[in-house]
Order: sequence, then C-alpha cells, then structure tokens
Amino acid sequence: MRVHSLSCALLLSSAASAGAQEAPAGTTPASPPSNLEAGGLRPPEAVDSQQPTQQPAGEAQVETELEKADSEDTGRGLEFVWLNGEVGYQIVGLQALSDGDLVDGTVVENNQSGLVFGGGLGVRLFVITLGARFRYGSFDAWNMWSVNAEGAFHVPLGKLDLYFALSAGYVSLGGFQTDSGGGSSGLSDLAVSGFDVRASAGLDYYFSNTFSLGVNLGGEALFLSRSALDVPAGTSGSLAVYAEDGSSVGAAFTPTAVVGLHF
Repeated sequence: MRVHSLSCALLLSSAASAGAQEAPAGTTPASPPSNLEAGGLRPPEAVDSQQPTQQPAGEAQVETELEKADSEDTGRGLEFVWLNGEVGYQIVGLQALSDGDLVDGTVVENNQSGLVFGGGLGVRLFVITLGARFRYGSFDAWNMWSVNAEGAFHVPLGKLDLYFALSAGYVSLGGFQTDSGGGSSGLSDLAVSGFDVRASAGLDYYFSNTFSLGVNLGGEALFLSRSALDVPAGTSGSLAVYAEDGSSVGAAFTPTAVVGLHF
C-alpha cells in the first residue's frame, strides 16, 4: 500500500513539471535574439527628425562670404553710360619741352594760366570707360581748346571710384593778343594747332548710383605747329620769327573738380 502511494506521488510530480514547461495556450513563443551585427555589420541608428541638419564647411563659408558682401554692397548697380562736367585751373607752357620759334615770347606770352572748363561722355564696361572729352581754357594772351578720345581703368572702392585715364586728340590755339592787351595787325592771322597726349588720375565719390562728385589731376604734352605769316619784308625783331614756320612741344597741368551722372 505504501509503495502504491509513493508511485502515485511521483506520477503527479512529473505531470506538474511538464505542465510548467509548456507554453500557455494563446501565447507566441519568444523569438531568438537577432544577430544583425554578425560579420561586423550593424543597422543604422534612428535619425531624429527634430535635429537640424549640419551644412558642409564649404557651403557655410560661401554663405558667410555672401552675407558679408551683401552687408558691404554700395547699391551702385551696373553702369552703362556716363557724362560729366568739370571746372578747374590750367597752367600752360607753349614751349616748355621744346622751343621751335612757335611764338616769340615777347609780343606773345609763352606761359599762361587761368580757368578751364570741360565735359565728357562715354560708355562703361565694368571697370573700363571709353569716351570723348572737350576742354576750353581762356587766358589773357590767347585761348586753347581740345577734343580728345579717352579711355580709363577704374578701381571701385565701395562708394569711391579711383581711376587712371589716357587720352589723345586735337588741340587749337587762337585769339592771340600782344603783351599790351591789344591786337596786332601782324598777328591777326596767327593760328596754332596740333595734337596732345594726356595722362590723368581721379577719384569720384558716389552719393547715389547716378550722381558723383570728384577731383581729377592731369598732365599733357602739346605738339604744336603754325604756318608762316605774311609779314612785311625787312621786318626785324620779335615779329621776324613769324616769317617762317614754327613748332614746339609744350606742356600743361590741369587740376579740376568733376560732377558726374551715371546710368
């Protein structure tokens, strides 16, 4: 009887142990752990959509430079056509570089100085300007005017515009007076002409993209000549030099104030 009771107890214990090891009905057995890192591979981490995307260093530098350029922009815009007027003081020596009996120097003065007026117009292609310029100077002993073709190279410096110009053209002198201030019958037909070569530098300040004020300093060489005059035979003294052709190489220095319009 005791042996039979012990056998029953062992059977009941085995059944309980087997029931504990079986999965409850309606549940899914646990999946084995993933081995995605096998062979050195690893899935990418989740991206946080709230985290701002960082710009590459090159793009960030370009954006910084553009912001700096925008803050320093003068707002002048592109310029296609320009015109300006100028007034200044001109010093002229008709025989400063070479004396070929252009004028006698006694009846007609070689050296003069006085006010000069002028103007120019042309086109601009970025930093290059091309145009024409007229100047007129009225002096005590004679007057002088010139028409030049002009080209210049510009260096924009914010609202400032630095430039260097070269020009050449035709120059003419007339209205000669004697040293006493009156006309001379022997010099009534005296006419001098030639060509000039000019170099100058200037600086303009742009108050807006269409209006500027500036200064210009220029020097030029004057290559002048004249024809012989019909003077009475046997004339001597100062007027005798006009019986033959004459020429000279003169020089002029001209500082001016300039007002400009730009379109």
